[in-house]
Amino acid sequence: MKALITGATGLIGSGLCQRLKEQGWWVRALVLPGYDTGRIDALVDEKRSGDVTAPDTLAGIGEGIDVVYHLAARVLDYGRKRQFYASILDGTRHMLEACAGRAGRFVYASSIAAMGVDRHLKGLTERDPGHKTGVPYNDAKLDAEGVVNAFNDRFPRGVVIVRPSNVTGPGSVWVSELLRQFLKSRVPLVDQGRHSSAFIYIDNLLDGLVLAGTVDRAAGQTYFLRDDWDVTWQRYMTDLSALVGKAPRGNLSFRTAWRLGALCEAICRPFGWRPPVTRLGAALTGRDNDVDTTKAQTELGWRTRVTYEEAMSRIKVWISRT
Repeated sequence: MKALITGATGLIGSGLCQRLKEQGWWVRALVLPGYDTGRIDALVDEKRSGDVTAPDTLAGIGEGIDVVYHLAARVLDYGRKRQFYASILDGTRHMLEACAGRAGRFVYASSIAAMGVDRHLKGLTERDPGHKTGVPYNDAKLDAEGVVNAFNDRFPRGVVIVRPSNVTGPGSVWVSELLRQFLKSRVPLVDQGRHSSAFIYIDNLLDGLVLAGTVDRAAGQTYFLRDDWDVTWQRYMTDLSALVGKAPRGNLSFRTAWRLGALCEAICRPFGWRPPVTRLGAALTGRDNDVDTTKAQTELGWRTRVTYEEAMSRIKVWISRT
């Protein structure tokens, strides 16, 4: 099997390169011009220089490929709307156009955020409609899904949309960025940290991505991927911060955090500054995002393999080495 991976140097992309290589796949990586590829040099068979926002750099990128894993996107929680739409919507369209009729299947890494991040998502299934909230990441992901679905008939083995929940693991933003904040200043809980953290551990996500690319019945389907951990934000924030001798302090209601995020984004956006609070951050930590993963379990045979305890053990080892 031959795979093309965009966003190959990121946390998920590099992990997928390694997983597929271990399983005997031939792997082509699309990397930004001039970008450091040391993380994946030993994991891929071919590197192509290109940019998903520049379609002229993508010529022939999908030739001979069995499965395209399109992971490249702006994954920050701040920035201008145009930055998100250029990377997420336009970039996805460019990849679809470059690979249609040339590759077998197109797997798009979306997010549970496509469902709308201003509400509780607990219990929602893939049949429930998403909605826009004005948060650019949320809205761009939802629009990109529509474009992906429109290309289903242009790939012999169809398109598949995967919506991961909050991705954690060594090097993820839910580890490295949170620890940076804990070491820098006081970090409050949102809505008392009482809602599920709705995590998916990186290895469990990679399991799901491989299945999405290989299971025949996945063609034309959308899947939520979320671990079945029973872990609140209060527990996770406490466990994580304890690894560096800290603890969460204070509390913001969801409404306060959402409004504060909107204000901070408006103030910081013209200068390109990182806001101390964002609406996306407030929504992911202050709402219950335990979407229903029954479909992925029954159709893909996907399960949570790495437990919360094992995940935290691995994160602890990673912290001790960095």
